[in-house]
Amino acid sequence: MRDRMLTADVPLGPFEGAKITVHSAKGKNARLHTRRECGQLRTPHVATIEVPLNGNVVDRFCSGCADWGPTSRPTSGLGIFMRALGGSGLLHQLQAYAEPDEDMHWTQGEVQAAAELLQSERGAADEGEDDEEEEDDRPWEARKEAQELQEQVLSRWRHAAQSLHHVQAAIAHFPWLTGWAEPKVSAKERYLETLRVQAALFVEPAGLVVAAAAATLETPPLPTDDPAFGVMGKSSQIFTGLSALWRRWQYSAERGWEGPASRSINRYDLVHGIRPNKKGRAEALEGAARLIQSWEDEAHAAAAATDSTPTVWVTARLPEGTEEPSRGGVPDFLDGLDRWTLGVLLTWTIAADWGRRTLTLRVPALVAARLMEPSGNLVCEPGGSDAVAAEAGPQGQPDSLRPGVFDDTPVFDRQPVTPAHLQALRNFSYAADQLYIVFSASGGAEVLPLEVIERRLAEGWLGVLVASASDLPESVISPWIKDVVPTPEADDAPSSGHGHARQDGHFGADLGLAAGARDVVRRTYREHDKERNLRLLAMARGVSDLRSLDTGRSGMLPVAVWEGLLAPASLDLSPFRPPGADRWRSGSGLPLGVLGQAQIYATNSDPKFEGKGHSPLCRHTRDRGLAASDDLLTVADLLARDDWDWCSKCGGYAVRRLTDTQLSYYRAAHRLYDVAGQLDDERPHRVSVDPDALIKQLEELAGWEPGGHEGCDWDGSWRWHEVIRDLRRRAERKRGQTAS
Repeated sequence: MRDRMLTADVPLGPFEGAKITVHSAKGKNARLHTRRECGQLRTPHVATIEVPLNGNVVDRFCSGCADWGPTSRPTSGLGIFMRALGGSGLLHQLQAYAEPDEDMHWTQGEVQAAAELLQSERGAADEGEDDEEEEDDRPWEARKEAQELQEQVLSRWRHAAQSLHHVQAAIAHFPWLTGWAEPKVSAKERYLETLRVQAALFVEPAGLVVAAAAATLETPPLPTDDPAFGVMGKSSQIFTGLSALWRRWQYSAERGWEGPASRSINRYDLVHGIRPNKKGRAEALEGAARLIQSWEDEAHAAAAATDSTPTVWVTARLPEGTEEPSRGGVPDFLDGLDRWTLGVLLTWTIAADWGRRTLTLRVPALVAARLMEPSGNLVCEPGGSDAVAAEAGPQGQPDSLRPGVFDDTPVFDRQPVTPAHLQALRNFSYAADQLYIVFSASGGAEVLPLEVIERRLAEGWLGVLVASASDLPESVISPWIKDVVPTPEADDAPSSGHGHARQDGHFGADLGLAAGARDVVRRTYREHDKERNLRLLAMARGVSDLRSLDTGRSGMLPVAVWEGLLAPASLDLSPFRPPGADRWRSGSGLPLGVLGQAQIYATNSDPKFEGKGHSPLCRHTRDRGLAASDDLLTVADLLARDDWDWCSKCGGYAVRRLTDTQLSYYRAAHRLYDVAGQLDDERPHRVSVDPDALIKQLEELAGWEPGGHEGCDWDGSWRWHEVIRDLRRRAERKRGQTAS
């Protein structure tokens, strides 16, 4: 049996009895398969049935399907639970690093001998003994093997700690696994402690105290007038070189536990760039060696002046992992720790709760003082096992994941979401959605990004998750997605700013919702991401203020989705400008109507504020997409002023995609504006017009009404019909002139 296989003895907790779909060949005892395409299902006559998930069903899974368990939506509660168990998850980690590896094994005696050899060599080097005559007699192979064993032990301890963290963190989310997993967890803890003791043999506790002392040293007076450093040039150059030497020495001294010999090589940095045969170089090297030794002596003196007995209790919290769990790896929270910090953990750890990345240390006072520094690798506070035990109480345990949090139950039975639930989603689901429909008594139904939900939960928000983008009904989404296919007409459609095409049926199409969906498909380069991005677009379209989707501008929403929500083209508002003497700025004075409240987004709309305004999609912005700090205007605001300071490349703003009604009115207004231009007798380069054709167009435009408002007045309808009546009179006069 493989070490990652789901078996009948694994407790299913609240997910036991959940309905799952399985496939099998004919026969009462045929194996069950969670995937129709399973390679072990080799019959053309496949039966597909729905069964309750329980131990008997699990026992009938084929070996391949038992690796991951039943197939379920990855963002559902059951899907998250199965993801946490399968693959490289809990079932595999429980058996990993529980005992010595057959291919990488060593005895306690071998570790002891290797540690003694390395420490004796470091001690001899620190005392300045000349080993040149004994170099041939000392077996360098043994030294190399000892160093390799040291790295192997340290590496295995790190990986075992990460594996135990993964196990304990998973069990915290699914506490019904606690009793079942306890024997295996205990075996992992015992083996990890064995590795810690072995790795600690390579660490010199006295060196850790000296390193802590070195970190406290202030910059000493630098001997810039010492003749030994004359080869370096002027006094200012000597000072710069010695200052850099001090910083490099302190940096290396405070981050390890080895003796002075490991840092003596820093003296060569002082003469970097000076020819080896240049007079005075050897004297500079000797001076640097003396200077480094004086700093070493000062650090040892500071360490000797304090009590090196471990008497101070410290609670240390490790940082979050540096690797995304969704990529299949185990969070590596030890990667960000320097060698000194690792040595402290190996030497003075008394107790550990790896699941919450919390360790209890008992360290010397000088080491404790350094651990408490805000700039340290760890978050530390005074206290020991009592503080950890208090935190481990009921209030410190994350809420367990159960049906009803995500999409396992009807909406009526949904349970409030907690930060622990979202953490489980991030840790164990490789397909966490960016947007969710949520409901709360305080805000009603809303569409929020996952990060915004997390921020609200931290502030005490109480709400439920109704659906994610991947939960949108297939019966509605699939037909729409099939229709979202870029057409040659859409590609060749004139942009919103091409005046000569105002009578074209595709005028302004790049501003509409349909063009937004097509742009999402165009801008999404991976085929399997297209449906996901379209689902996100569909969900985000219902948001009243798109800035509420802000997750820090470089957030979770793909740029392709932003381009589907916002049109990069600027609006041509010529028809809505008042008539005037300036023929370049003169308009027809048409009412904005349904366009008045169309949304405009810009990074900066205040001309008095430094910097031009940019579209959120402009490449001049650092990260493309909306941020909460961006400005929201309306088309009415845009038309009310003419002192905007916009970027010449992007036009300064992006307009939210126009609805069908808004786009229809935008086109109608431009058609009417075009008719007015043809009837303008003062226009230069006049061309002959057909009055009858213009009158027919005016009759069509007179019948325009916004969707849902047929047969009633709409905002600006009086002015709209007044302009049409005036243009019709002019067209009839022109027709009379033509007839005469």
